[in-house]
Amino acid sequence: MSAWSNGSSNVSYTSFLLVGFPGLQESRALLVLPFLSLYLVILSANALVIHTVVAQRSLQQPMYLLIALLLAVSISVATTMMPAMMFSFSTRFNSISLPRCLLQMFCIYFLIVFDCNILLVMALDRYVAICYPLRYPKIVTEQLLAGLLGVAAARSTCIVAPVVGLASKVRFCRSDIIHHFACEHMALMKLSCGDISLNKTVGLTVRIFNRVLDMLLLGASYSRIIHAAFRISSGRARSKALNTCGFHLLVIFTIYSSTISSSIVYRVARTASQDVHNLLSAFYLLLPCLVNPIIYGARTKEIRQHLATLFQREQLPAPPEKPQSLPSQGELPA
Repeated sequence: MSAWSNGSSNVSYTSFLLVGFPGLQESRALLVLPFLSLYLVILSANALVIHTVVAQRSLQQPMYLLIALLLAVSISVATTMMPAMMFSFSTRFNSISLPRCLLQMFCIYFLIVFDCNILLVMALDRYVAICYPLRYPKIVTEQLLAGLLGVAAARSTCIVAPVVGLASKVRFCRSDIIHHFACEHMALMKLSCGDISLNKTVGLTVRIFNRVLDMLLLGASYSRIIHAAFRISSGRARSKALNTCGFHLLVIFTIYSSTISSSIVYRVARTASQDVHNLLSAFYLLLPCLVNPIIYGARTKEIRQHLATLFQREQLPAPPEKPQSLPSQGELPA
């Protein structure tokens, strides 16, 4: 791999080889089919729910538009890494330059953090809808929604940019082989030959601060929402509000539990093989992409009804053509 040097002791690789599952080096081509199947399921499931939300006028509301955006982010996360990963499995062409590696790292982490920030916006939307239902249309406008999403994107950039920026200043001289299927931060840092204590401290601090702040905001929001829902006099409206909160909390639990458990296992199970760590990384990256459309498609009544209507329309047989009646003798041409 290419490298620049300034003396024999000052070498830094500028391109790397991504080796996703080093323990399966000889049979990595067998991984193409399961990962391709998983990728196609993620694409089709998320795209189907997004199409349903966009195509139906009755679903042109903030909550459903946020669901569609969340699922679009899921497609982006999978697309950022899975096509290149499958291509490397099938062709063994797995070279990546340092700028491309850093760009992929930024995109993956930005989308993960942006995913969590969308959940915060959804929590705020549900808080206003349940606690102030009469004022909801005046408060949650298109301008407010666009502004909140802009803040979410800016916050995601501010969280991820320092980590990637510090990684770009590190010298990588231990090896040019990244034992991962994507440019994951710690996998790249293992190749460094200088002091990376600042990188580790910043990365861990940002992750902990971000997670704790998110959990506090989500906890405060949904505790108020549940408290307000139990005060609704109508049993049907109360059930609908609690059901909405239920599947939102299920998505939140799926996303945060996968990321937190992966971080804990990565630091505790140091004796586990690299393949196990990579499998856990794939699990926490792809599980929300696979589960979210199932939760929102099956648990959201309005989306579920439109999906059922769509499938019924596809399965209905075409009406038989009426047989053309033969012309009577008087109608026959002369």
